[in-house]
Amino acid sequence: MKPIIIEPTENPKVMKFVADYNLIPGSLELDRDSEIAEIPLAQKLFQYPFVERIFITANFIALAKQDGVDWENVVEPLKGIIATELEANPRVYRQKQKEEYMIYAEMTPNPMVMKFVSNTLLLDGFIEVKSREEAVDIPLAQAIFEEYDFAKEVFISDHFVAVTKNVSVEWHEVMVSVRGFVADYLQNGGVISKATPQKHASPASTIMNREYNEEEQKISDILNEYVAPAVEGDGGKISLMEYDPETKTAKMLLQGACSGCPSSTATLKGGIENILKQFLPELVEKVEAVNG
Repeated sequence: MKPIIIEPTENPKVMKFVADYNLIPGSLELDRDSEIAEIPLAQKLFQYPFVERIFITANFIALAKQDGVDWENVVEPLKGIIATELEANPRVYRQKQKEEYMIYAEMTPNPMVMKFVSNTLLLDGFIEVKSREEAVDIPLAQAIFEEYDFAKEVFISDHFVAVTKNVSVEWHEVMVSVRGFVADYLQNGGVISKATPQKHASPASTIMNREYNEEEQKISDILNEYVAPAVEGDGGKISLMEYDPETKTAKMLLQGACSGCPSSTATLKGGIENILKQFLPELVEKVEAVNG
């Protein structure tokens, strides 16, 4: 830890905490009305209610205190805070604090897939990694594959990471470990993806390199409004991939937790097919699944 020397000043309300190197170019003067959201050191020091002002310049930090508080009772704790913060960030400058990632695990209808949900947006869109070979531009997926032999697929979308496992383990055996690993990776600034995420609006058009026609767009709109939110809540994604007007069949692309899920067929037939037949009886009579 960097050494800090305590030096009294001619003003009994002010104490200097001196480092053995320059802390900042120029100077910085802060009081309790100052904007300190990006200055972690100031945030820590102002947690002490008796600290009125902070002045930082050259190689020292000067603190001004309120009357009624003796330096001898508080100077060592303050020195400890300053030393710890300078150890983490030797130069004092405005900086964004590390994003705090809160990760919790959530079951999906697919027993092979577990969702790890973040309080912070991970991607604007989604990325599906179906194999280890496909993870070359997705560092988060690469890290998961390298850490866990049982990981088969990784699906990253908005606020969650969905991991598909093989049959060698049960989720109750590894869930806590994976949750902790994902949280640590994100908290330590790990890169999520170097590839451009696919957009949620119309992934089928990306896959097929075409725009929806009028009939397909109507089906897609119903899916997006009435079906997609619930499916994405379970760690998956469903999109219209193909529509056959002669047989009135809509083929659905299943991704994430939906892909290979034992209950996905029942969900298609019992839920999605009924919704589409109810809203678009002239267009849809049946649906079929295409696993992504």
